[in-house]
Amino acid sequence: MMKQTLVKVCVFAVLATFVACNSPGNFSANSLGEGAADLVILGGRVMDPETGLDAMRNVSVAGGKIVGVTEATVTGRDTIDASGLVVAPGFIDLHAHGQDSVSARLQAQDGVTTGLEMEIGVYPVAEWIASREGQAIINYGATVSHAGARVKLLTGIDAGHPITARPGEQSALASEAVYEELADDQILELNGLINQGLNEGGLGIGFGITYTPGASRTEIYRAFQQAASRNAPAYVHLRGLNSGGTLGAFQEVISNAVSTGAAVHIVHMNSSADEMARTTLEMIRGARESGIDITTEAYPYTAGSTRIESALFDAWDDETEEAYGRLQWSGTTERLNGESYRRYREQGGWVVIHGRSEETNEWIVAQPDVMVASDGIPYLYEAVHPRGAGTFARILGHYVRDRSVLSLMDALAKMTIHPAKRVEGFAPMMTRKGRVQVGADADLTLFDAGTIIDRATYADPDASSEGIYHVLVEGVSVVRDGDVVPGVYPGRPIMSGAS
Repeated sequence: MMKQTLVKVCVFAVLATFVACNSPGNFSANSLGEGAADLVILGGRVMDPETGLDAMRNVSVAGGKIVGVTEATVTGRDTIDASGLVVAPGFIDLHAHGQDSVSARLQAQDGVTTGLEMEIGVYPVAEWIASREGQAIINYGATVSHAGARVKLLTGIDAGHPITARPGEQSALASEAVYEELADDQILELNGLINQGLNEGGLGIGFGITYTPGASRTEIYRAFQQAASRNAPAYVHLRGLNSGGTLGAFQEVISNAVSTGAAVHIVHMNSSADEMARTTLEMIRGARESGIDITTEAYPYTAGSTRIESALFDAWDDETEEAYGRLQWSGTTERLNGESYRRYREQGGWVVIHGRSEETNEWIVAQPDVMVASDGIPYLYEAVHPRGAGTFARILGHYVRDRSVLSLMDALAKMTIHPAKRVEGFAPMMTRKGRVQVGADADLTLFDAGTIIDRATYADPDASSEGIYHVLVEGVSVVRDGDVVPGVYPGRPIMSGAS
């Protein structure tokens, strides 16, 4: 049922003090003095995974912060009737390649309030952050790109955001620089470039090891040492070729974390592990129980996607026709064969990679310690894969409501407080996100648990999600009554060291 927004103009000098409740999970508001709240959200089912609060509450927002979560009557200059809706922390996507305005609108309609590029990252960092300021409807940030720093070292070219390339252009990830092996002195110089990126606000070090086949195990190990020396987490797409198989790829980064003390986050465990997911998650859990700071994530789809000219496909020249047939050319229904694969490989562009089982996919999604992250491909030039538009609604609609493979609170934790805690050790400003608590940033997502669902498909990848009615970033509505609000850009950069 469509929720109607009620707008009220309130008399001056309201909300001097809120009434606090004494039972667990109830929070009182700070005094607002002689002014009304900017916004009140009335009668919603407030769910805060960190405290476990799951109750009907009224939420007050002022100055971009949550100033009240209470059973008391509240008023404000603007009002949202949240009856029948869940009021949740805004969703935090650690793996959002869609760092552009088109992608951000679809992310917002999927409930995302913070979209971070942590896998591939960017280089140089300061320049990229500056390019987004004042133009973002959701919060943004990125790691220092190991691959981008490599391109800078070997070619002098600033790769920027290496994942982004226009149709018909070769990605920086297909540069000859990713194949060259570095000497010891070059590795030291590379780490110097990475360190500079951390100083500029990079949220850690982003590794696409499979996309940099020239990177020796020594080079990756030294980069982990650099991460540990700065207490910066490493976000890692595991090695592909010459990895020793799936377990060998996981063992490399876990061993590096053990020996250096670096925190590590392994991206898209579903596509990295596939049918070995149970074993690899066992490895991750074992490392965590031994004191290693290690986390992982997955997206809720059985198909992946990447650029066909990248090093990931270097071993595909002599694949079977059946294998080529699992590839779908982006934006079309065309499945590839040997001839079209070679033609597109020369041309460059995006492919969707089908073939994983839904049984394993569902098992991974259900694990409470596997975060939700989209791995969303940029929509700026073309629509490639539905995960950038539908990941979070798909979890809440299909897997929570329809399949009942995890609880609503567990699902929300995987997309709010868990990713916030992954980042906040290096970016303290994230201690105010992923929460519906007094003092937290007013990044909020309001949705109907009975109707929320993804609509994006492989045939229609940029269809927006349904059932998400209101999304606030820093207290500013970016989605209102299900529609993107035009002309508002409250998104702020998430940067290392910033509080």
